[in-house]
Amino acid sequence: MSARSSARSVLLTWPDRKEPSAGAGLIVKKLTGDNRGVLYAGDNLSVLDRLIAEGQTDASLIYLDPPFFTQRAHETTPRKGATSEVAFVDQWDGLAHYLEALGARLSRLHELLLPHGSIVLHVDTKTSHYVKVLADSLFGFDAFASEIVWRYRRWPAKTENFQRVHDVLLRYRKDPNVAPRWNQEYEPLAPSTLKTWGTLKQRAVVEDGKRKRSSSTEDESKGVPLGDVWDIGIIAPVSKERTGYPSQKPEALLERLVNVLTHPDDLVLDPYAGSGTTLAVARRLGRRFVGIDESAVAIATIEKRFAAKGVLLTQVPAGR
Repeated sequence: MSARSSARSVLLTWPDRKEPSAGAGLIVKKLTGDNRGVLYAGDNLSVLDRLIAEGQTDASLIYLDPPFFTQRAHETTPRKGATSEVAFVDQWDGLAHYLEALGARLSRLHELLLPHGSIVLHVDTKTSHYVKVLADSLFGFDAFASEIVWRYRRWPAKTENFQRVHDVLLRYRKDPNVAPRWNQEYEPLAPSTLKTWGTLKQRAVVEDGKRKRSSSTEDESKGVPLGDVWDIGIIAPVSKERTGYPSQKPEALLERLVNVLTHPDDLVLDPYAGSGTTLAVARRLGRRFVGIDESAVAIATIEKRFAAKGVLLTQVPAGR
């Protein structure tokens, strides 16, 4: 039975399943730019253990975009004149190995959240169902908040199947009994609504307990409350935002998450920092951040990305 839920939980299991174990020693290089952000270069499991031991359990949002179980090495897409290099290796000894590694990190990330905090797992359709059951067993079924579908357009693939044009973001709350950080965002009103009602708020007219019709008020409508299907474009090959890092996500996606799920000066944590999108967006929106990545290519990409904005990441002793 889950310690976080009075109901029986569903447990994802497989032969020879191992319980999450700590990383083999702390090998980490700590980098910092200003007092609002810290970047760790090293194994994220070891760094998470370190953060827990130091009592740094004050994250309002944890976003993670882990490897997608592609079973291949991912290379950078450099600008003209440069050569590609391996950014990270996404190869596993089977699905069980992948889920055990992810589960070990999820169990520690949960400890780093504040009671009002949210954790958002960015996965694809190949593993999302397994990751959902794994996260339910770790966090508690009642902690699940929403599944967000990120829909995008990309160059079509030659396949006898429907084109894959979306990723999945699974959002969990630290404590279902605590009001979460939530800043409501809105989408534009539908053309048909604007044609009928204009930009004024609608009010339901109820008779005998049933909604009969709608009427308008004198107040301006903010729009339609944000839904769970987000149409946000991927980064264009010629975009200035593109770093060449293979798993880079658009700033517009992270900006929406940070705006909705945090307040200014809250802490945002990304244990798979990659190209640094989460960190860059958090800093731009006035949030504190902690980023972790063991890829030297990722660390160099983040340093270059921040330097382009006039922010230098300077190394400090790992013990500080």
